[in-house]
Amino acid sequence: MTKDHGNSIKDDEKYEALRDEGYSKSKSAAIANAGDSASAKGGSNPAYEEWTKQELYSRAQELDIEGRSDMSKDELIEALRK
Repeated sequence: MTKDHGNSIKDDEKYEALRDEGYSKSKSAAIANAGDSASAKGGSNPAYEEWTKQELYSRAQELDIEGRSDMSKDELIEALRK
């Protein structure tokens, strides 16, 4: 039975599956809360190349990407796409 994580997690089952795969708590939460719209092609967000370095850094911070503070804009883009 999937644990209920309260209002902070929208999809408890997806969150638990991601944690079992070894994802961090913050990355699992971000993915579980993104919903199905995140996987749809042609989303409304501009390509990462159009983002500022600060926007990329903030997104990397949300996803708990290690080493982000030392990364260049191109390195942040590469890390976010993995």
